[in-house]
Amino acid sequence: MSTDTGDDGEKPSPPSHITLERSADGEAWIVTDRETGVTTQGETREHALEMIDEAVALHTGAAGEPVTDEDLREWGLDPESVPDEAGVPDVPWFDADEE
Repeated sequence: MSTDTGDDGEKPSPPSHITLERSADGEAWIVTDRETGVTTQGETREHALEMIDEAVALHTGAAGEPVTDEDLREWGLDPESVPDEAGVPDVPWFDADEE
């Protein structure tokens, strides 16, 4: 059995380590890629896993296109006010101590 290509003829993606768990309210599956720190969710396990594949591909540049200054201006944002590096979002669910 060859591991050179996947079923679709493309090279398989490298192994990844994820966590997959139910949300606190049980409404969604939450999946995190441990190597990149990318987290997403889906209504089903299958959907969550599809979403993490897409999110990691976007995060690593394997899919999509970089956002340009022109894109930012088109969206009404000043390119000078947007940091070049991603930061930690300022959202309440990242503050685990406040639950």
